[in-house]
Amino acid sequence: MLYRPQVRGLIMDDLDRAIVVATQEGLPLSLRPYDDVARSVGAEPSEVMTRMKKMLESGVIRRNGVVPNHYALGYKANGMTVWDVPDDQISALGRRVGALDFVSHCYHRPRHLPDWPYNLFCMVHGRDHESVENHTRQILTILGDAARDHRILYSTRILKKSGLRLQA
Repeated sequence: MLYRPQVRGLIMDDLDRAIVVATQEGLPLSLRPYDDVARSVGAEPSEVMTRMKKMLESGVIRRNGVVPNHYALGYKANGMTVWDVPDDQISALGRRVGALDFVSHCYHRPRHLPDWPYNLFCMVHGRDHESVENHTRQILTILGDAARDHRILYSTRILKKSGLRLQA
């Protein structure tokens, strides 16, 4: 029995899955990457592009773009800022903070009282700790009195960094 996920009206078939597997590590670095993908999955390039567009529109593929290695670009300080904000304001505050260009992830997570009062998590990237702390102050300005407490948890080592990968 084949697993056929359905996301917003799109039922994936074997060719869709093959396209996802062929592109999940990135498009080939060539002059005609869709031609390369098409050859690898046994389809025409126009079919690959049409299916990728449908998967983007349906949400099966979140985006098709460049994923920079921030460490290679000199952004070596990464701080997960954690905030204690009122639960009834977290959606609005999270949207405002998540819109900042230096915040790559912004999540609402459960508190674990009494030890862990933080419910808003925002990943901040900077070239050094000082820049992360400056960004954190900008977030604090946005949150204002809603920020009852916060911390910065700096990354010390990358153990793994990738999105979900399907197996061929």
